[in-house]
Amino acid sequence: MSEATTVYDAKDKVLGRLASQVAKEMISARKSGKQHRVIVINAEGAIVSGPRAKVLSDYRAKYNLNHARKGPFFPRMPDKIIKRTVRGMLPYQKNSSGRGALRDLRVMIGAPPNLSDAKLPDDHEWGDTKNIVRKFPNKFVRLGEISSHLGVDATRWGGE
Repeated sequence: MSEATTVYDAKDKVLGRLASQVAKEMISARKSGKQHRVIVINAEGAIVSGPRAKVLSDYRAKYNLNHARKGPFFPRMPDKIIKRTVRGMLPYQKNSSGRGALRDLRVMIGAPPNLSDAKLPDDHEWGDTKNIVRKFPNKFVRLGEISSHLGVDATRWGGE
């Protein structure tokens, strides 16, 4: 199996568009027999478009849908929210290629020093975001704000 690693910066990217791009790339690599790793950095900077009150109430409703001990569990941290969104776009329940693809996904809050500048390590490359970059929406909420609304202490990831 040949290996490749693609790095995406989630800052100012719409969550759904970024997640669909990542899922499509991962599943196509799995089907062609390659092991393809994807790293998403700056997870707290991704945006969800829509009016602030509606977005926050929707995420609160998803989080409250569960039973505290039995589940289903909905994540509160920004990195886990992105991973869960990508999981929803993969054939996670149907076959092992979706589960294997999800294992190759890493989502990070902030940017580690080796991935934060323009020069990446040798076997890493920046992801192509020309298909997902659109005009900035008028109404949006950042994932960091959604996590804070769900009760996560923002100092856990260096937020305000």
